[in-house]
Amino acid sequence: MTNHNGSCHRKRNKTLGLPELIAIALGGMVGGGIFTILGISVSMIGVFTPLAIILGGIMASLAAYSYIKLGVYYKDEGATYSFYKRTFPESPFAASLIGWWVIFGYISTLALYAYTFASYAISGFSSSNTEWERKLVAGAVILTFTLINIWSVKGMGKIEDIMVYSKLVILAIISFILINNSQTTLPVLLQDNNDTGILSILIVASITFVAYEGFQLVINAISEMDNPEKNIPKAIYSALLLAILIYVVISLGAILAIPFDEIIQNKENALASGAGNILGHWGTDLVILGALLATSSAISGTVFGASRQIAAIANDGYFPGLLAKRINHIPVFAIISMSVLAFLLVLAGSLKVILEFGSITFLLVSLLMAYANYKIRDLTHSSTFITILSFFVLFLGTALILYYEINNQPQQIIFIFGLYTLLTAGSWLYSRNKIHQSAN
Repeated sequence: MTNHNGSCHRKRNKTLGLPELIAIALGGMVGGGIFTILGISVSMIGVFTPLAIILGGIMASLAAYSYIKLGVYYKDEGATYSFYKRTFPESPFAASLIGWWVIFGYISTLALYAYTFASYAISGFSSSNTEWERKLVAGAVILTFTLINIWSVKGMGKIEDIMVYSKLVILAIISFILINNSQTTLPVLLQDNNDTGILSILIVASITFVAYEGFQLVINAISEMDNPEKNIPKAIYSALLLAILIYVVISLGAILAIPFDEIIQNKENALASGAGNILGHWGTDLVILGALLATSSAISGTVFGASRQIAAIANDGYFPGLLAKRINHIPVFAIISMSVLAFLLVLAGSLKVILEFGSITFLLVSLLMAYANYKIRDLTHSSTFITILSFFVLFLGTALILYYEINNQPQQIIFIFGLYTLLTAGSWLYSRNKIHQSAN
């Protein structure tokens, strides 16, 4: 979503080319993801963090296969929701369910980015460990981008582009500095960490899946691109490869330059404290700037893109009708409602529970995309083997997160299941309502 807005302002000038499409996907993926997953990954699997990031990227690439095939076949900028609605036209409940799950997945990533923004924004203050203060700052940043999206869509594309490219340059500088200031070597770390099991690595790979969420935003720009048959797969696979590379280099630099205890202790702002030890306060400031740019562009893009999808789903009758209303072409009520829900999620959960809810949601939605693609695989010219493999891998990823939660934090799984129960009940009620309206 990060550059969906940017694509709109270019529409009148020229067709979106491959470099711009890659920027859209990269802008969506390299949001708060790396800043969020680093501390959690290191606390669970230490030196194997880069490996888990690579495995998470492979999982995301398999998920992307079905999105690409369906995107090229349907050529519908409604993406996930539209694909499912059109593949299963006889099932209003299926369309409603995927609409609710997708949107609440975006709400959870919005909460995640806001929480990460807050963690970095106040990391230099002595009160940075105060949970309520972090949550208030998260609420303030959500409010800021809510107001920007309601009052000023024009020109946001240019701001988004600046934020996307600036954050990539800053991330490259941070990685270079960290690797150049290595305090240890991989063989030494591997020796100290040889008791980590493959199951733990696979669990972390599944949890980090949310860091790759965003590649499907390319499909939202389908009406503004040239040659979608070639450009959608090229843009998405190139962006995924670049995201994996960026994440691996940053995580490698972090584990070589920053002591594990410090990364674990400062989970929410591990990179800032580590760069501060190496470069003094300007190193910390650089990381904080990178994190704030990354999370800001992701928050803004998520509010912009997801609110349009909410309006489209509400227009179909699966959300309250008020959410479909637009003022000056802007879905004001959709923007406000998703921002309020994101803030409530920030208040209700910790960083880890929000991250896991986001990962489970996008794994489930990607699983459903693989199923939809399998159903019409002859029409989308998809490989049966790759489609089944991606379905199996995504199912395994979902099962691993649930297994980890049940064994380690059963109270979190109750919170997550409670949310899914509410979402499923809400989507069922609206689909029933739609069936009754159609019958009358």
